[in-house]
Amino acid sequence: MTMMSKKNRPIGIFDSGVGGLTVVKEFRRHLPEEDILYFGDTARVPYGNKSRATIKKFSRQIIDFMMEKKVKMIVVACNTVSSLALPSLKDDYSVPVVGVIEPGVIEALRATKNGRIGVIGTGATISSGAYEKGIKRIVPASRVFSKSCPLFVPLVENRFFSGPVTRQIVEKYLGGMRAKHIDTLILGCTHYPLLEKVIGKVMGEVELIDSARAMAKAVKAMLVECGMEKGMAGKKASLKCYVSDDPEGFKRTAGIFLKEKIEVKKVPL
Repeated sequence: MTMMSKKNRPIGIFDSGVGGLTVVKEFRRHLPEEDILYFGDTARVPYGNKSRATIKKFSRQIIDFMMEKKVKMIVVACNTVSSLALPSLKDDYSVPVVGVIEPGVIEALRATKNGRIGVIGTGATISSGAYEKGIKRIVPASRVFSKSCPLFVPLVENRFFSGPVTRQIVEKYLGGMRAKHIDTLILGCTHYPLLEKVIGKVMGEVELIDSARAMAKAVKAMLVECGMEKGMAGKKASLKCYVSDDPEGFKRTAGIFLKEKIEVKKVPL
């Protein structure tokens, strides 16, 4: 395989459902020349209440599918998978496998002024302590306050991005977080940026860290460093989406969020 043929391969991005579209959106913005292959595991969402063994199994099934499509890199858009399965996935595949935790950690540490950082995520992500460990490894004196928000993913998957019900649930989860005097809050699940406006209103003057933006910048730097960037400016890159269930529902949400028409294929795993 020549380096040029490898450069022209797509980047594979996967998540448990529609949340990974936040990553796709940032990749389209920061890496507009790169072709993307996206997989949303809509049949088995959410991942946050599943065991480590199950999460690893699901992840490998998705990555095996992507490897058949000859991707040049795997981007694990799911915080739960990044927290619980990333090291073993990195060892198992011949292409780079990158997760969302480290870029989010670095972005939060750059943003905080008082060293008091909040993290919200699924139960599995918060229980893993991945963000807290990552933050304290770099700046041990940091104070980290974590909170699992299990209803946020179902809200997003059912397109409750705003409204009284959504506001009430966000208030219920994050009211106590305001009392911690944090100045920075990591949205530790790729679904959560779709609730960013409501979260911002509830939290007030707190910097919200969207790991998707941080990840897009990190992957761009990695591609340049490895000489794997496509670099075909001016040509519109392709976006191919696959889901394990409900392609029409996914398509509607993607159209609202990405503001472009996409084709979605169902692939049972």
